[in-house]
Amino acid sequence: MENVVITGATSMIGIAIIEECLKHDVKKIYAVARPRSSRLGRLPADKRITIIELDSCQYANLADRISAPCDVFYHIAWSNSGTGRNQDVYGQAQNILNTLNALRAAKSLRCSKFIGAGSQAEYGRLDIEKIAPDSPASPVQPYGIAKYAAGKLAAEEAKQCNIDFLWVRIFSVYGKYDKPSTMVSYALREMRKGRRASFTAAEQRWDYLYSADAGRAFYLIGEKSVGNKLYCLGSGKAKPLREYIYTIRDIVNPGLAIGIGDIPYPDGTVMNLCADISLLQKDTGWEPKYDFGDGIREYAGCYEKERG
Repeated sequence: MENVVITGATSMIGIAIIEECLKHDVKKIYAVARPRSSRLGRLPADKRITIIELDSCQYANLADRISAPCDVFYHIAWSNSGTGRNQDVYGQAQNILNTLNALRAAKSLRCSKFIGAGSQAEYGRLDIEKIAPDSPASPVQPYGIAKYAAGKLAAEEAKQCNIDFLWVRIFSVYGKYDKPSTMVSYALREMRKGRRASFTAAEQRWDYLYSADAGRAFYLIGEKSVGNKLYCLGSGKAKPLREYIYTIRDIVNPGLAIGIGDIPYPDGTVMNLCADISLLQKDTGWEPKYDFGDGIREYAGCYEKERG
């Protein structure tokens, strides 16, 4: 890979991909972000990075902003992916069109590969030991439904555009620039302040992956994967959620009392969430390097720097 495009460049996953690309011989990174975004300062100071400020609804014009042909197009951007994502049906529908426009931009830029960020939410409420790319997908909320539709429609469009299409269903990733609403960020924030963090009984089997490992997976998909493929991205290992919570506590504030069981399970809680990463491993040779504790130690250091 020489020239790559990354939408959603200032997101946790976007930054992780950029940082991995900078470790290799990528010559040019076109980092696409919202105009005047407060997150632009997250981007590394490197002459190989060209920042393109463009709203996601304008991706149809993206190729006009890039003068050179590119090799790989990473589409990470997704509007309204926060806590209100399952109330904004029309906003989620717009993301489908944004994805198709990003694909058309990739064709205009002569990219050979388009790599999109899907979600485990596309599977809905499965209760199986491991979720594989070919596990039944039955999303139940607008965010998962829109991700599923975007992936399926873009795969068909990619065939017509003659572009390799790789769709990556991301499970639970944590790390630098994680959203403050996630379990890991919430636990880290409360425990650092010595406050009691409240959780459900936390018996769910969960699969967590550190963001640097996710960035390396996306890089390797861009370098090695071909064809029309669907991947699951996680650590490939699952533990009860409470074990992760205790690990965070033991690293951040040992001995602090925590509220396991303080709150009831919400309706529709998924009790098994573990990615089958065997196809990803086979195609790219990727393996996670971080265990959960190592990732938390690194993230905790980044968290301190982010917030002073």
